[in-house]
Amino acid sequence: MTPSHTAAAILTAPRGAVTVASVPVAEPGTGEVLVRMEACGLCHSDLFVASLEKLPLLPLTLGHEGIGRVEALGAGVEGFAVGDRAGITFLASTCGACELCLSGRERFCPRQLNFGYTVNGVLAGYAVVPAPFLVRVPDALPAAEAAPLCCAGWTAYGALREAGLRPGQSVALFGMGGLGHLAIQYARHLGLRVAAVDVSESKLEMARSLGADLALAAENAGRTLQKQWGGADAAIVLTGSPAAIQQAFRSLKRTGTLITSGLSTNQYELPIVDTVLKGISIRGSYLGTRADLDEVFRLAQSGVGRAHIERHSLDQAPAVFERMRQGEILGRAVVVF
Repeated sequence: MTPSHTAAAILTAPRGAVTVASVPVAEPGTGEVLVRMEACGLCHSDLFVASLEKLPLLPLTLGHEGIGRVEALGAGVEGFAVGDRAGITFLASTCGACELCLSGRERFCPRQLNFGYTVNGVLAGYAVVPAPFLVRVPDALPAAEAAPLCCAGWTAYGALREAGLRPGQSVALFGMGGLGHLAIQYARHLGLRVAAVDVSESKLEMARSLGADLALAAENAGRTLQKQWGGADAAIVLTGSPAAIQQAFRSLKRTGTLITSGLSTNQYELPIVDTVLKGISIRGSYLGTRADLDEVFRLAQSGVGRAHIERHSLDQAPAVFERMRQGEILGRAVVVF
């Protein structure tokens, strides 16, 4: 029997502390399903939301890297049955009618809603989700390992696809956290030369173990890559640090591509002269296509893109978020219900 209330990790105020509290379990409406959560990853995007001065919804349940089982169906739901395994991502809904939605770029829909930001997220025992935005998840993947793939894996793979590199070309990955350690695995699978950059020696050691050709301290990484490789074909910044973006820009060879995926309220001044005279392309990358996410799960089943995880209970989430702020998590932290 479904309980009337469940525990959830919530924000009650902008820039407030994350707390665990009891919230009502909603009934699924038309086109929605109720999911009993099995695991949910803790993402730096949650911290980004928590740092904002204004939020569209309060109190707000955080979380958007969810794996669970369908508990109940609302009216009109097709394609899912009670007991089915499902994944939940940052995308809660889109308009489905704009040019972006109709061209396979629904992640850029201007009318999208997002779990853990504009609607309540899934860092809770139960969550209501629109059925069209549930993701099929292979039963063979443990829930705690599959959860980070719903955002960290999808984002890392999507950024590499956005870079458009060919086998044998080089990519510099800045930030060896939850996204970075997965990006190394995807880059190696795609046949790329990989340089990993971070401020943490323990994270660089993990990068070496995952097959990075170079593992570099962040300071002067751009200069080092110019000396050793003549620059990288692409640099992907998987953190919101302006210093990382600066080093990534410096690491590029002429006509290289800079991809930014990390969220931050900080600003970075664009070196206009070098951008123009060296033909540098600068692109933002947000999640990926649905086909990209299907591929992320397929690769994980084959052993590529398996997340290094820490398992935690929900009541530990506030303390784990604080560790994330300090950069102390190796890989990805996951709450297991």
